[in-house]
Amino acid sequence: MRHPASFTLHQDPRPDHEQKQAALSYLNQAWAEARLDGVDGDCLAQASLFAALAELVSTYGEDAVAKYAEGLAARVRNGEFSLTLARQ
Repeated sequence: MRHPASFTLHQDPRPDHEQKQAALSYLNQAWAEARLDGVDGDCLAQASLFAALAELVSTYGEDAVAKYAEGLAARVRNGEFSLTLARQ
């Protein structure tokens, strides 16, 4: 998904896939820090999902995000979020 960041001063000229890879790297670092500080993985996951959905709603609106979320169950069942498959 490509959308303007809420509080950026400039538009990142990198392609979308590079921005997503950079974002994932930042999130992985933050996740690792939180785990080292003793934050439970389930709590991190739920907070991350809340923050992500809140950002999408503020960008695209509730109806668009609800429609997007409807497709998540099938994607989960198809293994799209399973790390063992993603690493192969």
